[in-house]
Amino acid sequence: MKDYKNFTVWQKSHQLTVDVYATLQSFPKEEMFGLTSQMKRSSSSIPTNIAEGCGRNSDKDFARFLIIAFGSANELEYQFILSRDLKFIEAEKVNQLLFQIEEIKKMLNSLILKLKN
Repeated sequence: MKDYKNFTVWQKSHQLTVDVYATLQSFPKEEMFGLTSQMKRSSSSIPTNIAEGCGRNSDKDFARFLIIAFGSANELEYQFILSRDLKFIEAEKVNQLLFQIEEIKKMLNSLILKLKN
């Protein structure tokens, strides 16, 4: 059994989730049950799937959960692009968050490839 807290990609994705929650506090209140809710689910899905995958019995299962986490990262990436275009968030802040997401996606991809070999 792997300890998910020892994976740098989990640590970074957990921090991203904390950052997302803090950022979303400034979003319009009418988005509370729309885009804001979706972004919270997308961001928390990344470290959640890493953690769940670590509890599985095989590298193949772990890789499957990492792929799901990667999909959630892509979803969150788009939601920030949409938020920027809707003027809910400043471009500079979006760029910081997109950088974090890109770094996590690269780490997930690397780990997925390592597990599949």
